[in-house]
Amino acid sequence: MTKKSNLILLLFSVILITACKSNNDKKANIADSQEVKKVYEPNWESIKKHYKDPEWFNKQKFGIFIHWGAYSVPAYGSEWYPRNMYMDSAQFTAELKLQRTGPSDVNKHHVKNWGDLKEFGYKDFIPMFKGENFNAAEWIDLFKKAGAKYVVPVADHHDGFAMYKSNTTRWNAVEMGPKRDILGELMKEGRSKGLIMGASSHYAFNWSFFNKKDHFDTTDPEYADLYSKKGKDLNEPVSEEFKELWWARTKDLIDNYQPDILWFDFMLDTPEWREYRPKLAAYYYNKGIEWGKEVVLQDKNFYEQAFPEGTVIYDLERGKLPGIRKLPWQTDTSIGKNSWSHVTNWKSRTANSLIDDLIDIVSKNGNLLLNVGPKADGTIPEDQKQILLEMGAWLDINGEAIYDTKYWKTFGEGPTEVGTGHHSEGGNKDFTGQDMRFTQKDGNLYAILLGWPENGKVVIKSIDKNEAVKSISMLGSDETLKWSQEEDGLHVTLPSKKPCDFAFSLKIQQE
Repeated sequence: MTKKSNLILLLFSVILITACKSNNDKKANIADSQEVKKVYEPNWESIKKHYKDPEWFNKQKFGIFIHWGAYSVPAYGSEWYPRNMYMDSAQFTAELKLQRTGPSDVNKHHVKNWGDLKEFGYKDFIPMFKGENFNAAEWIDLFKKAGAKYVVPVADHHDGFAMYKSNTTRWNAVEMGPKRDILGELMKEGRSKGLIMGASSHYAFNWSFFNKKDHFDTTDPEYADLYSKKGKDLNEPVSEEFKELWWARTKDLIDNYQPDILWFDFMLDTPEWREYRPKLAAYYYNKGIEWGKEVVLQDKNFYEQAFPEGTVIYDLERGKLPGIRKLPWQTDTSIGKNSWSHVTNWKSRTANSLIDDLIDIVSKNGNLLLNVGPKADGTIPEDQKQILLEMGAWLDINGEAIYDTKYWKTFGEGPTEVGTGHHSEGGNKDFTGQDMRFTQKDGNLYAILLGWPENGKVVIKSIDKNEAVKSISMLGSDETLKWSQEEDGLHVTLPSKKPCDFAFSLKIQQE
């Protein structure tokens, strides 16, 4: 071999060694980077050490929830139609502590209108779920007009049908039904319009959601990947196989849609799922770091303290808190009094009552997540649209007293008390002209009147004579207000004309 050949071989060896070293360095850097991203370990000690509630969530105040799926096709009873259609006899439902004395009304309705449950089961509604009029842009535009700042579509309900392109189940909206990525379209449209986009998972209850009897199609092995592989024993514990499926499905949702908010329904907060909760929190929070954004995990703590205080955003279903909670929290409720999904006998709440709820919740440091129930064809019913637009018109005037505000020294005044805890809203009375709630921002205090006093005057007892007050005005009104500080509080004469249809916000500028 010539000297020239030796020199070429030597140079080639140096280049090869350098390239290998560079490649190894890159791999090491990537490994180091990935290690940095894994701040959270799957245990509560690690999560408590690193977690802090994202400040951005508490500033938004108002979001939209969406219950839409194959259960919207029968449009009867509620989104629990797929469970109740298989309830044909007296039964004690152990996991929900409910006693059923006979066939459910939904079961009778189904047999009468759709036939035998062995021949026509829930699976047979899925091809009928077309969503032919679904338009993500129209939905998002409506939610923006309503004043919502974030949107949380249901990704997986108890029924097991995924409203997105799933890599873990054939029962999804891309392969069946609408044959569109519903969640993906909403995510893309919402983010393009400046909304924060989340997703909810109710899938943990799928294990025991469907009743299993030989004369139902739910025992057919061909459909076990929809109805779950649980047997006919009502008390059969959740299998490890199902838990792993839930975990794979949850990771699929997180990885492919990068939700800013991930909301979980009950059953995840039962003892059987304890090992998965810190695993979920660590995985999702680490993903948020990887994506370069703070993410919000929400849970109800319905059965037990599933997530320790200060590790997730606490959520209450159809209920509120009695006073201020210094940690952020949320109420989720529906425009519908009797259902979350569209039903033919849907009964809407009033915009007035929902605005009052929003104000009460915000004064206590919470957010409101308000649900809509679209029809099976993808249209949002006119009465629900109207309520959302009325709320948006109110927020156009009074949003200053809601968005990006903080709680004050007291949440409010007035005689009307609210029920507290999950599912307590049904017993609440309407607020009156004597009820008010407080928020504050940028040196201003907002006293929001939940009704118009009959005499057109109000006394704010929480502001005593010695507190500095510079000026008082009412949002949406140009009138100069008369006011004085007396021994019993701040006296204000309201404008001669109401500036809006519902609650009324006094802006109190303090020196």
